[in-house]
Amino acid sequence: MADLSENQEKTEEKHVEPLIPGLPDEVAELCLLYLPYPYQALVRSVSSSWNRAITDPAFLVSKKTLSLSLPHVFVLAFHKSTARIQWQALDPRSGRWFVLPPMPCPKTVCPPAFACTSLPRQGKLLVLGGMRSDTETSMDSTFIYRSSTNQWSIGSPMLTPRSFFATGNVKGKIIAVGGSGSGNSDSITAVECYNSENGKWGPAAKMRMGLARYDSAVVGNRMYVTEGWTWPFMFSPRAGIYDADKDTWQEMSNGMREGWTGLSVVLGDRLFVISEHGDCPMKVYVPDLDTWQYVGGDRFPREAMQRPFAVNGVEEKVYVVSCGLNVAVGSVYEADRGEFCVKWQVLVAPRAFHDFAPSNCQVLYA
Repeated sequence: MADLSENQEKTEEKHVEPLIPGLPDEVAELCLLYLPYPYQALVRSVSSSWNRAITDPAFLVSKKTLSLSLPHVFVLAFHKSTARIQWQALDPRSGRWFVLPPMPCPKTVCPPAFACTSLPRQGKLLVLGGMRSDTETSMDSTFIYRSSTNQWSIGSPMLTPRSFFATGNVKGKIIAVGGSGSGNSDSITAVECYNSENGKWGPAAKMRMGLARYDSAVVGNRMYVTEGWTWPFMFSPRAGIYDADKDTWQEMSNGMREGWTGLSVVLGDRLFVISEHGDCPMKVYVPDLDTWQYVGGDRFPREAMQRPFAVNGVEEKVYVVSCGLNVAVGSVYEADRGEFCVKWQVLVAPRAFHDFAPSNCQVLYA
């Protein structure tokens, strides 16, 4: 039996197809490495040898070593008329859009109830929690998208079903904070942490209070969470700071809390907001002064951008997605005297996207 098995293996080795006929496999692998997203995942069906090469862990290591993965903008969009979800990915260099496979969630969900975060350098997108719109019950879902395979998988369920909450990636740890429980009425103070190495959720230090709504940002080893200003602007917003190293919560400073008047985005170790009032000015937080300063340069292209917005950023660029999926790309740079400025460019979406509204956007290297 052992001799028979060895003979079968030798026979299989003899019949292994070359990756590209006429080329050494080393050269053919380089050709596959330089295929842009999402074509690497799509061409796996060409042959068993291509599938074997592309799914080999060494292939992904080579791609990272050669720095071939480039940032793409992934948008959780939904039809305003039907609330049907469709994930879209944008290559900001070419302006081309790609539709992702359907997310494995129930059909009757409330798109804004999900919380999204990512492991950008690993090319992983995580969609957490959510709410069924037919029963108005919160979910404990963990959906994971991998750009390397262009496929979704279902991860371990969260410890607490929740919707309309904050989540963030703190040095590889996925933190889920607050939100609403069953019936969308119970405010949750429980916090949990997802270990991306073993795929398990575990408890973390509780918040001191639940918030009315959630915006959050991660700078270094800290996650900043605020409910922001809400109509009729009579009460100062509540907020807190989670220290992932110490597993503790502390108060947010007055200056940071009072000036947080929009959607947040972090570039390097700097926290910015795109204000949701007037001409949507951009501000940057100055920790030493506990104050916010307006960013100079171009005015935000308000005429091409219709609320609501979804915001994310990487490598000194801010991506703001509007209704209709127009994307304003802001290149942020430091001018004289340490002041920040921004230069805006608008990528106009196809007309077929006119009924789409963005619920979230993430930037992945794909």
